[in-house]
Order: sequence, then structure tokens, then C-alpha cells
Amino acid sequence: MNEKILIINGPNLGILEKRNKAVYGGLSLKTLENEIREEAKKINCDVDFFQSDIEGEIISEINKNCYDGIILNAGAYSHYSIAIRDAIEASSSIVIEVHISNIFARENFRQRSVIAPVCSGIIAGFGFYGYRLALRACVNIQRTQGEYK
Repeated sequence: MNEKILIINGPNLGILEKRNKAVYGGLSLKTLENEIREEAKKINCDVDFFQSDIEGEIISEINKNCYDGIILNAGAYSHYSIAIRDAIEASSSIVIEVHISNIFARENFRQRSVIAPVCSGIIAGFGFYGYRLALRACVNIQRTQGEYK
């Protein structure tokens, strides 16, 4: 059985190609999704994608609880959304937080994630490649009986 993984991208990630190229690379969300699909084929898992700028919609996706794992780039919500944190905490899915940029090398307000303590792990600063790392980690955790959850 293939693991089913949901990739959630939060606010402003739908306009990646328009954002600061030095921070986000200038490629589109569609390009990122295509790269993730290719990685998923290599490791034999299924992926779905969801992007929203709306906090409540992100929470609703997490609350569906129908995925083995979730890779979440909550964008700015990572730094202050207690509601998303609570949804992750209630979820039975493995959740890995991912950021394109190294949030710890940026402005002070970006260096703290309120969702990190309830995630299985965090990957930041590797650009789009961070999603590939997160996908592999998520699948590996599933295949080893969730020992890192």
C-alpha cells in the first residue's frame, strides 16, 4: 500500500514566482508540485496538494485526518497560528513543517514557530529540495511504524 501524503502550502505560496527571488528562488508553486510528484514516484507514495491563504481552510484540511502524513509550509501562520497548532496536535497524521528559506537566519519574528513543537520535525532553508527531504522523511516514518511521531 502506498502512503498518502498531503502537501499544504499556506499564505503567499501561490505566488512564489512573484516573491523575493533571493529568498524564494523565483520558481512557481506549479514547478514545486511537479518536482514533488517526481520524487513521490521514486519512493512509491501518493501525494495530493492544497494551497490556501486562509487559515481556516488550512485547518479544515488538517482536520480531515485522511492522510498518513502532511508536509506543511504554513508560511507566516507558522509564527503565530495557535489554531493551526491545535489542529496539528489533534491530527493522527505525521506532520512535518517545511520552509523554503532558513527562517532562523531571517527577521526575529520569523525565527519562532508555534507549530514546530507539535510537528514530527522541521526542515528549513533548502529551497524546494526541503520538500523532497520532508516527503522522504514522512514516508520513512510511516514505513518504520511511526517511531518518530
